[in-house]
Amino acid sequence: MSKTKYTYAVARIRALEVSLLTNAVIEQLLSCKSAEQALQLLVEKGWGDLTAGTLDADEVLNKEEEKMWQTIREVAPDMHVFDVLSLPKLYHNLKAAIKEVCTEVENKNIFYDDCEIPGEEMFALVQNKEFDKLPGNMPATAREAFDTLLHTRDGQLCDLIIDRATLEAMLEAGKKSGEKIIEEYAQTAVAIADIKIAVRSQKTGKNAEFMKKAMVNCSEINVDQLTQAALAGAEEIAQYLEGTSYREGADALRVSPSAFERWCDNKMTDSMRSQKYESFSVGPLLAYLLARQNEIKTVRIILTGKQNEFPDEAIRERIREMYV
Repeated sequence: MSKTKYTYAVARIRALEVSLLTNAVIEQLLSCKSAEQALQLLVEKGWGDLTAGTLDADEVLNKEEEKMWQTIREVAPDMHVFDVLSLPKLYHNLKAAIKEVCTEVENKNIFYDDCEIPGEEMFALVQNKEFDKLPGNMPATAREAFDTLLHTRDGQLCDLIIDRATLEAMLEAGKKSGEKIIEEYAQTAVAIADIKIAVRSQKTGKNAEFMKKAMVNCSEINVDQLTQAALAGAEEIAQYLEGTSYREGADALRVSPSAFERWCDNKMTDSMRSQKYESFSVGPLLAYLLARQNEIKTVRIILTGKQNEFPDEAIRERIREMYV
């Protein structure tokens, strides 16, 4: 792939980066007295669909996600390198479809349509047991998860099967991308997922077998060692992390659950900061995508907090750092 193509794409992204939300804008949103006031501020900054004439939070945020992907489709020489980012939505659709078919409880609002197989199509494939029409290694995962839920009615076990397959698919997509930064992103995303699994398993008293089935080995995270740490306690998890490149997570874990969740997202943002100085690779495009996802998530946290009348400090503890 020629550097010229990436030069044009990166130039477009650089021009768009100036419109990313800064930490100062996040402070403005926090100072708003209500969710409606915060939403109005976002609309004034170009968020949502200006022709819609409505101030619905979900519509505004969904529109921003649509804009994000539309931008990348317009500039990216090859969209396949971004498969790693859409896989969680694809596998989520599989999980949602299996649960709906097996439990016969309809909930069409839990599907994603902006991925390789939209919700209705995924539901039809699962309902008709046409698993071979699924991409990659999904057919085997779908059969195992479907049969497990159908015969055991254990929704958590069904989730575990699909969530692990998601992590494995992300690692594989990272390798297949042929782009070092994409592979590094996949490794980091899976490592953070493993750490989250360990933390939550420790809190809920899960055993070693559960954790090893849920986690996937990746760079700098040893599943066996992390599992043993989780079995020993939260402090042992922190001590394990201190011996890895995820050592800052140990301090966050000792502060509070919300501080830890915030660190997880900030880690992904921090891993992309070096891409600000790249001009001839896919890195800046990936960084822009993650920055947009991060700011949309942060805005959602603020709006939800305002709607539920949470104290500003409680909201502040949960908000993420901005890329710019």
